Amino acid sequence: MTYAADRLHEEVAYLAFHFHWPLDQILDLEHADRLRYIDQIARLGGR
Repeated sequence: MTYAADRLHEEVAYLAFHFHWPLDQILDLEHADRLRYIDQIARLGGR
């Protein structure tokens, strides 16, 4: 099964917006690592 392309684009855009990382660096992350970063950004935004 492949990960939904739309969801992957959302994750990449979210991380790029907040961390200003280049696309290749974000895509090199494992899926679980991307989700951990997204979760941490969301938690920081809620403070």
